[in-house]
Amino acid sequence: MRYISTRGQAPALTFEEAMLSGLARDGGLYVPETIPQMSADDIRALHGLSYEETAFRVMRPFVGDGFTDEVFADLIAKAYAGFEHNARAPMVQIAPGHFLLELFHGPTLAFKDFAMQLIGQLFQEALERRGERVTIVGATSGDTGSAAIEAFKGLDNVDVFILYPHGRVSEVQRRQMTTPPEANVHALAMDGHFDDCQARLKDMFNHFEFRDTVRLAGVNSINWARVLAQVVYYFSSAVSLGAPDRKVSFTVPTGNFGDIFAGYIAKRMGLPIDRLVVATNQNDILHRCLSSGAYATSQVHPSISPSMDIQVSSNFERALFDAYGRDGNAVAQLMDELKNGGFNVSQGALQALREHFDSGRVSEEQTLETIRSANASMGELLCPHSAIGVRVGEDMRDPATPMITLATAHPAKFPDAVEKASGIRPPLPNRMADLYERSERVTRVENDLTALETLIQERIAK
Repeated sequence: MRYISTRGQAPALTFEEAMLSGLARDGGLYVPETIPQMSADDIRALHGLSYEETAFRVMRPFVGDGFTDEVFADLIAKAYAGFEHNARAPMVQIAPGHFLLELFHGPTLAFKDFAMQLIGQLFQEALERRGERVTIVGATSGDTGSAAIEAFKGLDNVDVFILYPHGRVSEVQRRQMTTPPEANVHALAMDGHFDDCQARLKDMFNHFEFRDTVRLAGVNSINWARVLAQVVYYFSSAVSLGAPDRKVSFTVPTGNFGDIFAGYIAKRMGLPIDRLVVATNQNDILHRCLSSGAYATSQVHPSISPSMDIQVSSNFERALFDAYGRDGNAVAQLMDELKNGGFNVSQGALQALREHFDSGRVSEEQTLETIRSANASMGELLCPHSAIGVRVGEDMRDPATPMITLATAHPAKFPDAVEKASGIRPPLPNRMADLYERSERVTRVENDLTALETLIQERIAK
């Protein structure tokens, strides 16, 4: 299995090389050269398996020879041992034909744990075998950062620096990043919004002297291993509703397009997915693009669903690569146009995207109303992001096809918004009950590439 860049100018890599590299040296994102297929019988055989066994069977063809079967299975087991629900990704019915996939039972109460806990294990195993050390720099709108710090804290072969937009994440998200005491993790509160953090991260990857000096690696959803780990719960949930003998659809609250792109990969592998529905908040660039073909950035408006406050959706590049017939030059041209504020998707590519993806937008008022009504009518307390998914999923589902909406975070991560809507302030789990009392350790940084690179070089373990 080889991995190629969406911009067509970087050498093909193995799974392990692509994972440790993160972003391709031509600025593109790695994708598999070919998509492994699972037959109907292969999918049917997933019935009744544990989440870990399902994960092994779904991901194994993508991994190649970098990890033996025994090692890979052991790393998966370690990754999910800390989840609080035995099913790992349980599902509840919230309406006739509408199901909620709970992805918040991991260590940091968000779906990012499914990928980050595994990638932490994969990194440590690969680096120990190679006798190498890397510097991980990540950008987060809230959940990726806390999941990365939780996954990599205390590991011997990794230094981790997480950029998050100062004042634009929830208090729980911030404290999950700033309270771990391990010396190898660093929370950096950067002036600006998430897209600024993401831009500086990409600048570091494209500054090859810095990248090579600190052995830079990335764990944002630009990292293919992150996307791959998220493919698994599409299979586990669809199988529980009768796949492959029954089609299902998914609604995904998303800003950076990574989680729903994982669903697209599951569909390409053979999972009988009818529709993949993108659910956005008021920062609705993905909905606007899928509706009109124009990908035009605008101001980021802070919202009660901060993990989706994004205007530059990195993983959308992967979808564009397929929509343009895997033409790396075409994608590179679009990304150059994006630097000037946006681009127009060609009619043929837009039609290709619409064959798989639908979309919907939810306002702040509608988000609060959905939290309130879900609690009143079904006793289900939703985080703002999950509420956006539920609202769009209910509006767009076909009664003949089950709809699975991804619940991406625990309501306790966003207590102010949930309390405003429902009158209930959701408590943190017992293992995190003292989060508000823990000491914080954070560095305020300006939106300046040179200053960031200097700070990182000063702090990495020698």
